[in-house]
Amino acid sequence: MQARRKPDSTILDLSAMLKLSPATISRALNNHPHVQEKTRQKVMDAAEKMGYRRNTLASGLRNRRTSTIGMIVPRISMFFHAAVITRVQTELYKQGYKLIISQSNDDPAMEKELLWTFYASRVDAILVACSLRTTDFSSFSEVIGKGVPVLFYDRMPPESLRGHIVRGNDFEGGYQAGRELAENGSQRIAHIGGPLTNTIYRDRRDGFLKALEENKIKVRKDWILHQELTAENAQEALNKLFSGKVVPDAIFTANDTTALAVLEYARANKIAVPKALKIVGYSNDPRSAIIRPSISSVEQFPDVVGEKAAETLLELINEGGDTQKKSLRKKVVLPVELIKRNSSQA
Repeated sequence: MQARRKPDSTILDLSAMLKLSPATISRALNNHPHVQEKTRQKVMDAAEKMGYRRNTLASGLRNRRTSTIGMIVPRISMFFHAAVITRVQTELYKQGYKLIISQSNDDPAMEKELLWTFYASRVDAILVACSLRTTDFSSFSEVIGKGVPVLFYDRMPPESLRGHIVRGNDFEGGYQAGRELAENGSQRIAHIGGPLTNTIYRDRRDGFLKALEENKIKVRKDWILHQELTAENAQEALNKLFSGKVVPDAIFTANDTTALAVLEYARANKIAVPKALKIVGYSNDPRSAIIRPSISSVEQFPDVVGEKAAETLLELINEGGDTQKKSLRKKVVLPVELIKRNSSQA
């Protein structure tokens, strides 16, 4: 038989124990200036002894604030998102906010369910990196329409959705990657990107193609591949790219998981990196710096993304009923930087 949960102590229990009014107990617990320090400490000691826990949800319903923010990420295990989470939580905690983190596992149905769960929990705002497969953004539009601030970071919805945005300059990142490979002598350059339903992968590809165009490098359409960026999918893509008589002498991958898979493929097939094959990845995963040869990668500065996301969330919450400010869409585009390492050098 499952043990019955012991009910939490309430303000009424503290009131009966201390022979103080419930109003006095409530003011003491909330550090009201009209409560004497001696009384406040007496109440706090009793609350700790009795195991009193403040009901933040009930308090939030009264005050229309819960001091909680919901965050939906594709996968917590991904380096970039883990680093963003750490900074967002640190910055919000300083301002008295709690962060509730959930992962969609790149499943649109789960993402939608999490979104409405956060809405039902009366969070003050929601921070989201969209799943790779999300094509229907109507639920986000509904939540935004109900007055909940929604801030998207990294993985973006369409421009038509009036959500707020914090993102890196993915076009510039792709451009820097393409230019690095072209300027180091590569002429047969392939690209393994993510699904084009996601704006970041379109922008990385477009920046890459712009750099090749400027350097007068002909692009083979069958060498521009788009897929979910897993190590398994990378193996299939590489088998295709290296199946013909003419093979790439450079590859730009839209994440570092794929870049690492390219390096492993090159080792297994005795392709010298960087002499015969140059590689540039994306996101500057710590593994890219310690593997040999080290892999050039575009740094997204997740710490800065997290800090700016937290700052923007607080701005959105504090705007409150200011309808003029609430109508203005916040769009923050942050710089990226190619970290040049052995894999792309001439």
